[in-house]
Amino acid sequence: MTAPVPIFGAVADAEPDLFAAEQLALEQARRAAAHEDNHQCALRELVAHYERLLRESRRLVQRSDRAERQMNQLNARLQEMATQLEYRATHDPLTGALNRGAVIEHARSCLLLHDIVLVVLDIDFFKQVNDTYGHPAGDTVIQAVVACLTEMVEGQAFIGRVGGEEFSVVWPGLNQVQGLALGERLRQAIANTEWPAPITAPVTASVGVSWSARGSTFEQAYFRADQALYRAKRSGRNCVRMAD
Repeated sequence: MTAPVPIFGAVADAEPDLFAAEQLALEQARRAAAHEDNHQCALRELVAHYERLLRESRRLVQRSDRAERQMNQLNARLQEMATQLEYRATHDPLTGALNRGAVIEHARSCLLLHDIVLVVLDIDFFKQVNDTYGHPAGDTVIQAVVACLTEMVEGQAFIGRVGGEEFSVVWPGLNQVQGLALGERLRQAIANTEWPAPITAPVTASVGVSWSARGSTFEQAYFRADQALYRAKRSGRNCVRMAD
């Protein structure tokens, strides 16, 4: 009995030949066909048919490999598109901050496990910014405010744009004193921002802060923070008020 012929090549890193055994049989048939005997014609015909079968098999395998690669590329593209759609569904296109729906979802999830501080802030007299400097300048202010908030919270909180010039910060685990201090830091950071041309007037924000215990509803937290925001506006704006 002849020793089995290995299917894989001698090089460990080489791609395995799926037709190694068939190739060996073909070579043996070729050697037999080279001898002069009564079966030479039939053996040559067998070799020809086998060669054609081997070529077709290789072609089918190559086509299958190509189709698999294309399918993998398509799946990767579909995954990329799904990720993009999910991002667009949860983020504000101008600033990249969470949109209102995503802020609500994150806040509700946090309240299941933690106490939270909810900050609601509104740019003071934003209509005047648009009327005086134009809407592109207004967009620049909105983007700068989100950049300022993002820098201040350092990835520890969720930031959202919940209205035209209204923003929210959801920070789990803070207490009331820390929440009030956070609101003041955010207010000061916006007030101290240097605005690019053509904006020459200062831009400020009014801030409302609520603290809510774990198990509270988002509606309760937001209502109280929103009431605090309106108290800040009635107090002259560019200030922070804590919910009762």
